[in-house]
Amino acid sequence: MVTSLLLIILGGKGMTFKEKLIQNFIDDNRYMYLLKGLGNTLKITFFALLLGVALGFVIAVIRTTYDKKRKRGFFLTVLNVICKVYLTVIRGTPAVVQLLVIYYIIFASSRINPVVVASLSFGFNSAAYVAEIIRSGIMSVDNGQFEAGRSLGLSYLQTMWIIIAPQALKNVLPALANEFITLLKETSISGYIGINDLTRGGDIIRSVTYEPFIPLISVALIYLAMVMLLTWLVGILERRLRKSERH
Repeated sequence: MVTSLLLIILGGKGMTFKEKLIQNFIDDNRYMYLLKGLGNTLKITFFALLLGVALGFVIAVIRTTYDKKRKRGFFLTVLNVICKVYLTVIRGTPAVVQLLVIYYIIFASSRINPVVVASLSFGFNSAAYVAEIIRSGIMSVDNGQFEAGRSLGLSYLQTMWIIIAPQALKNVLPALANEFITLLKETSISGYIGINDLTRGGDIIRSVTYEPFIPLISVALIYLAMVMLLTWLVGILERRLRKSERH
């Protein structure tokens, strides 16, 4: 029964598997839908990653500073409240809704490139999760490290950047890697605002050939390959960090 089902999927409508590959990818250069879609997916992921890490680090520093300092000024308190509201809203609403709001409401009257809009949307979304990950890493560093930095004449921000941040990043690297993988896969909803990303590219081929199996499985395999590559690279980085700690 399983064999018959595979034959129906791979060779239905009187076509061989090779003929279906040609129909889905070679005819009319349909592979270009996947190639262009992959390029857009990588662009969105890259710029969203930069924004997410930068903004997430700033939010994490503000929140940990507020938690650690006994004397909290008015400005720091306001910043902390803004960060908490931001985290609550972003983590409490779906990413696809945020994408639609940014594209159809915030940038409704502008002619901004949809790829830029998607990068901003996913960057703001990722920043909320990166902030909490980095914050947990900073809080895990012993307070003695702060005191050592201050005793060396470093300011609070210098201590945070030179001493605390590197240790915190080592502690939370696996969690950050998981967030980056989630971000990569989350960009698959970019098609909601008309971007020809990887997922939409496969869906366009499906709509033309009426053959869902090959294009959609191909999309899934490309995502899987990228995730495996990212996981491998993070593993190399983790091993190098462990070696540096021993030395």
